[in-house]
Amino acid sequence: MAVFLITGASTGIGAATARRAKEAGYSLVLAARSEAKLKALTDELGGGDDVLGMPCDVTRLEDQQQLFDRAVSAFGQIDVVFANAGIGANTAGTEHGDPEEWKAMLMTNMFGVMVSAKLAIPHIKKTKGHFIITGSVAGRRTLKGSVYGASKWGINAYGYNLREELKGTGCRVTIVEPGLVDTPFFDDPKPEGLRDDDVARTVIFAAEQPQGVELHEIQVLPTPPLEA
Repeated sequence: MAVFLITGASTGIGAATARRAKEAGYSLVLAARSEAKLKALTDELGGGDDVLGMPCDVTRLEDQQQLFDRAVSAFGQIDVVFANAGIGANTAGTEHGDPEEWKAMLMTNMFGVMVSAKLAIPHIKKTKGHFIITGSVAGRRTLKGSVYGASKWGINAYGYNLREELKGTGCRVTIVEPGLVDTPFFDDPKPEGLRDDDVARTVIFAAEQPQGVELHEIQVLPTPPLEA
C-alpha cells in the first residue's frame, strides 16, 4: 500500500487531505505540533496499523528526522510527501510588522519545507514518488508589505528549483497554490473562500495522476460570486 506523509496535518487543508488520502487507500503518516488535535484526527480515521500520527515541529531538524525514520520503520517506504505546514502573521506589513513573527514564518513556510524535501528525497527516489508543497496565490501576486506573501514567493521558487534537481529521477514535484480558504488559519470565518476539502481534492488529484504526468503548479481559486 502506498504511503502518504503530511505535515501540518491536524487541521484545515492537512486534515482534509488526510481524510481524502485515507479514502483513496493510502497508509498515512500525519505530523503536526498539536498532539491533542493529531490524536483526534488519527482516532477519527480509525487508527490501526495504517494511520501513524506523530507530533512534529517542522522547524526542528531532529523532529523531522524522527518523523521520516518512524514512517519508514512503520511502513517500509514513503510515496507521497505533502509539505503543508505553514503559518501567517498577526501584524501586517514591514513598518508595523513583528520581526519575531517574520522569523517564525520563514522558518515554517520555507525552512521547514526544505527540510522535509531533503529528508524525503532518498525515499521518493526509491518509489518514484511525489513531493507536494502548499504554496499560495499570495506567492504569485503583489500584496502590500506582506511578509507572508514573500515567504510564499520564496517557496514557489524553491518548488521550481526542486523540480530541476529531481529531473531524471522519476520523482514529481507539485506546488498547490490556494486562494482564500476558510480554515482555522484565519481568526474570522471566510464564507466567500474555498473549503479546505476543495484544496484536499486538488492535492489528491495531482497525486493520482499517471506516473508520466506531473501537475507542477496548480492555482485553486474560489469562483467569483454571481453578480446581482
